Amino acid sequence: MSGHSKWATIHRQKEVNDAKRGAAFTKLATLITAAVKQGGGIGDPEKNFRLRLAVEKARQSNMPKDNIQRAIDKATGAGSAAQAEEAMFEGFLPGGAGVLVETLTDNKVRTAQMIRTTLDKGGGTMAGSGAVSYLFIHQGMLRVKPQTSRSKSLEEQALEVIDMGINDIEETNEGWVVFCEKDRTTDLKKKLEDAGYMVESAELVMMPNTLVELVPEAKEKANKLVDQLEELEDVSSVWANYI
Repeated sequence: MSGHSKWATIHRQKEVNDAKRGAAFTKLATLITAAVKQGGGIGDPEKNFRLRLAVEKARQSNMPKDNIQRAIDKATGAGSAAQAEEAMFEGFLPGGAGVLVETLTDNKVRTAQMIRTTLDKGGGTMAGSGAVSYLFIHQGMLRVKPQTSRSKSLEEQALEVIDMGINDIEETNEGWVVFCEKDRTTDLKKKLEDAGYMVESAELVMMPNTLVELVPEAKEKANKLVDQLEELEDVSSVWANYI
């Protein structure tokens, strides 16, 4: 078990913002397109674990099957979407917290300028490559509910999950949040489900390994700025390391 809650650190992003972003099919389509790119252009979810996770996320948000397929087709076919590339931008939020902005763009200069302008107006600053990324670890994150049979105690079930070779586990009101090596995410999901656990979600996250505690005023400004970055057209994900 971890000494501090990683889940609490990104709780706002994964619950408050997901409610807003989950309804925005254009954002989900961007995530799917990015997953195809990250997977070497492979449009088959069975052969591209990143795409499989993105498609599952879209389905959980009730994105129509046709919309999902169109997003995959755009990423693998001809046209402007096929020319888009991933780009990660780094910066600092009010109070000194680090922020990573994942994008999928066909014009990195335009996207960089949009992010820089948004950061500047919100009291943040753009940073060079490597200035912030070292503060984060790319991991798989799964939200897991206990077995329904209750033949084992919660403690016994937690130990069973730990024995599956995870990096970390945190208890929540409804079960656990489990962290693993990013390349093991889909395999671990299947292993958990085969053992009778319900996996509510499985995704890749940039988990902070260093946390910054902001005073209330700075935290309010940081929250607002993260929202503004999330709303930019080319942005697929935003990660920050403040509490």
